[in-house]
Amino acid sequence: MSLSVLILAGQREGIIDPLCQEAGVKHKAVIPIHGEPMIRYVLEALEAAGLKPLFYVSGFDPDYDERLTQAPSRGGPTSSALGALESGMAFPVLITTCDHPLLTPGMLEIFIRGAQKEGADFCAGVAEKKIIQHAYPDTKRTYLRFKDTSISGCNLFYIANEKGVEAVRLWQRAQQFRKQPLKLAMALGLDILLNYTTGSLTAKEMFARLGQKMGITAAPVFIPIPEAAIDVDTPVDKVLVEEILSK
Repeated sequence: MSLSVLILAGQREGIIDPLCQEAGVKHKAVIPIHGEPMIRYVLEALEAAGLKPLFYVSGFDPDYDERLTQAPSRGGPTSSALGALESGMAFPVLITTCDHPLLTPGMLEIFIRGAQKEGADFCAGVAEKKIIQHAYPDTKRTYLRFKDTSISGCNLFYIANEKGVEAVRLWQRAQQFRKQPLKLAMALGLDILLNYTTGSLTAKEMFARLGQKMGITAAPVFIPIPEAAIDVDTPVDKVLVEEILSK
């Protein structure tokens, strides 16, 4: 597959990650899962899916693995993604993260083919709550509720072209106002916020509406695999991931 791949592996400045503390390492990408650094699972999945190195990495030393090459790094994941996308990276671009050791070639193939079929400028991989909770009823995920379903992100994004970068720019503007509803409404658009809070749109309709606001096309890609939405954000997540991999 002819895709540029960007792995986000940065850490927020001034924030001590409890997972790193627990593992006795300085960087989240090398937290061991069954003795193997997390980022190795991601690299193996990418290669097994037919994607060709070199893979761009942001916020981490590319000398760690010969399959990596440097991408710009900024203060947070969204800023780093934007910096990398604006640095001359060839499109289309697949973006994932270093903390997804459950990533598999199957997930990647479903997502990439789905994004290409949609033909949108920007796509995000999502999994439905009913699928995740059926398989892992005790896991805690963040869900977005829509008219037809509730979804959780899968740390997979497809930027088809330069127009698709606008979705990353919008999120960068909006995320600083997460706890300020009025400013968030101004950043996203009051109509978008009302549509979401009233549950009047389906997930695909919401993506399309956001795309219209940005002057692009945007779509979700549903991945019917519960593990696609499980990354390692907390010690509890790490335990669950290791249990899943053991099976």
